[in-house]
Amino acid sequence: MPARNLVIVLLTAIVALACNQKVQRYRYANTITEAVTTIEQRYVEPVDPRRLFEDAMSGMVQRLDPYSSYISADRYQQFQESLNQEFGGIGIMVEGPPRVPRMTVATPLVGTPAYRAGMVAGDIILEIDGQSTEGMSLEDAVKLMRGEKGSPVNLLVQHPGSEETQAMTILRDTIPVESVLGDRRRPDGSWEYVLEDEPSIGYIRITTFGERTVSELRDVLQAADPAIKAWILDMRGNAGGLLHSAVETCDLFIDEGTIVSTRGRGGRIQQEFFATTDMAIDPSTPVVVLSDRFSASAAEIVAACLQDHNRAVVVGERSFGKGTVQNILELDRGRSALKLTTARYWRPSGQNIHRVEGASEDDEWGVRPNEGMEVKLEEEEYTQVRIQRRERDLMSGAEQSTTVEPDAQDSSDNDKSPPENERTTTDPESSQPNSEGANSEDMNSKDVVTETENAEAGGNEDASSETATQPIEDRQLQRAIQYLHERIGGDVDRQAA
Repeated sequence: MPARNLVIVLLTAIVALACNQKVQRYRYANTITEAVTTIEQRYVEPVDPRRLFEDAMSGMVQRLDPYSSYISADRYQQFQESLNQEFGGIGIMVEGPPRVPRMTVATPLVGTPAYRAGMVAGDIILEIDGQSTEGMSLEDAVKLMRGEKGSPVNLLVQHPGSEETQAMTILRDTIPVESVLGDRRRPDGSWEYVLEDEPSIGYIRITTFGERTVSELRDVLQAADPAIKAWILDMRGNAGGLLHSAVETCDLFIDEGTIVSTRGRGGRIQQEFFATTDMAIDPSTPVVVLSDRFSASAAEIVAACLQDHNRAVVVGERSFGKGTVQNILELDRGRSALKLTTARYWRPSGQNIHRVEGASEDDEWGVRPNEGMEVKLEEEEYTQVRIQRRERDLMSGAEQSTTVEPDAQDSSDNDKSPPENERTTTDPESSQPNSEGANSEDMNSKDVVTETENAEAGGNEDASSETATQPIEDRQLQRAIQYLHERIGGDVDRQAA
């Protein structure tokens, strides 16, 4: 046989073998299709084939690990909104039964359509587009108030202290979701980033790591009062976010060295991220990171990096120990997606962060507080500190008497239980009250180190049953303040209480 013919025969055989292997590999697809068709045709009750498909997808992924999941079409937009920190709405935070009798505005966001229209904290929303809010769930109310930019929503409201009602038509706009919060709200609803009784100590709480987090944080640091001599980064309850956002946050505080590395299948290094010289604050400024048992993923990347580079001291509790990266892979022409674990990440010291199943307290995982900086809170103490923090978030200086009841805490809290499936990509992604609170860079390759749908996954207790009693000292925050006093010494200018 001529050599040319022999080559052709060999190539044909190789292609045939490859095709056969591919058919063998995907032979299960035909079985799945057959099962869906059989159920649809023969089950005792009618079944939506789309639901069967989505249940099959969810079941396929959920056995991989706790953080991989199928994001259905009706949840994907919410997921994108939570990561991109913006949505179409009117710009209010709302509370609903059972914590308040009727749908109530906790606070309007500064500069939003609701704010410009004159809505105030304490407004009771009686109707949304003609639908009574009596008995309406918070989730349903939020869905009604969200919508396309420029579209109208008609509200019937009752202002606090008045028996009269007012009809309001508000045009929706793109509403940014805050992820960088301060110590308290000013009378105009904006944030004050200095501790109330410690004018030399700046305070920043990062609730999630979204698309806008780094720019928000940089703006706060660069606009800070020169009198601030130290900073506290509070990442307690922060369940994660985007990998690049965590990396760029670290880069604001260090100017050299490794930030984090990711390793894929077989332990092979996929990516290493290094600091640049573009810092946002003086490298000599003392920094404390507050961490707790629910600080996870992106929050752990930041805490570990700053601790390993001796750029910050970690105060509080050992973090959650979630050291995996999820990649968002679009399906169905961008209508749904897989959130798939594709790598684990490692801190600059080369130590592991991920807590594997069966790991003990003595094993290496998570981020531990620095020596002498561990402050563990009992469950009841933790709950009360969180409630007090939430009340402070909701109240602006001019509205404290009308904002919320003393036991108010919004139903979107996700930090009561460890991040399990995904962090709540509902608006609570930001740990804020339900806001009616997303464009995205290419979501096909977006690395997510977050647990964005914890509440939907059932990992969240009903926070509405929690009630604040008497004020309780935040011992973790006080330990951070004590440490910073020791660092900045006589430079502290205490403000009279």
